[in-house]
Amino acid sequence: MGMTQQAEPAVTSPPAPGPKGGDGRTAERPLALRLLARPEVGVFLGAVAVLVFFLVTAPPVRDGSSMANILYQSSTIGIMALPVALLMIGGEFDLSAGVAVIASALTASMISYQLTMNVWVGVIVALVVSLAIGLFNGWMLVKTGLPSFLVTLGTFLILQGANLAVTKLITGNVATDDISTMDGFDQAKALFASSFDVGGVQVKITIVWWLVFAALATWVLLRTKYGNWVFAVGGSKESARAVGVPVTFTKISLFMLVGFGAWFVGMHQLFSFNTVQSGEGVGQELIYIAAAVIGGCLLTGGYGSAIGPVFGAFMFGMVQQGIVYAGWNPDWFKAFLGVMLLGATLINLWVRRTATRR
Repeated sequence: MGMTQQAEPAVTSPPAPGPKGGDGRTAERPLALRLLARPEVGVFLGAVAVLVFFLVTAPPVRDGSSMANILYQSSTIGIMALPVALLMIGGEFDLSAGVAVIASALTASMISYQLTMNVWVGVIVALVVSLAIGLFNGWMLVKTGLPSFLVTLGTFLILQGANLAVTKLITGNVATDDISTMDGFDQAKALFASSFDVGGVQVKITIVWWLVFAALATWVLLRTKYGNWVFAVGGSKESARAVGVPVTFTKISLFMLVGFGAWFVGMHQLFSFNTVQSGEGVGQELIYIAAAVIGGCLLTGGYGSAIGPVFGAFMFGMVQQGIVYAGWNPDWFKAFLGVMLLGATLINLWVRRTATRR
């Protein structure tokens, strides 16, 4: 006859006493460490340091008009750095962003001038072209599985050659014709390249657009489902797809956001100078990427913010104009930026390790 054996209750040891005065739960991390965990904190401290440095070494920086000029230079970088940063958080980057800006401006100028149409027709066609370039980059990426480096490098070379060849073919020159006397120019200039007075200082409208776009991008990243998708596909697209994130849509839409940024900056350049040089834009993509990296975005994706690249772009504008106001040789500008990029990257790495250390 079988016998049943009754299990004795398990003996449990009392929980280890927690810290004095605690309730046994894991203690909350100090506020300083929680602040350091934010991707934009490191670059904010760096931006403050660069600002103070040039305020001391370059007295003209203290003038209101000089600061307005610095902010303007920062805004022309920052508007493009924002969608580039979102794309990097999503795990990709775009080497064609710089020449895409010029392609957009060339399209709007030549459509308007050569067809003798209202400039708004050229502006709309340029928007379609810019979005199409982003769509092509995203579609090629998701359909072929190639790295974004290769896909956008190919697009970069295509646009660089097409910008110059098509412009010379249509206009007979390396630059577009002056469109300042065409219908709709004044209205378009008011939107993309106007200025307004603040306390006797002329402030460019791009500064306002820059801050508006930064606020919008921050809201999207932190408060919307799409923002969660961006972080998810940047962290691991396989895991994101497994939980229902539309990876293909997210990747393609991020590239199209870069196209929108290229269109906006291209329109600003066109309506600021009335004409466009077809060979410009080469190398600007590295400036946009560097501003995002300095702002705390990782090349591996899944980490970053929209506020960080704002400070990153400000550092670029501050250095670019600060060197001039200080009376230094501007040939050192790129060398200074390289040192700043490496320094900011190392600081961000230290900040993240410090913030996550138990």
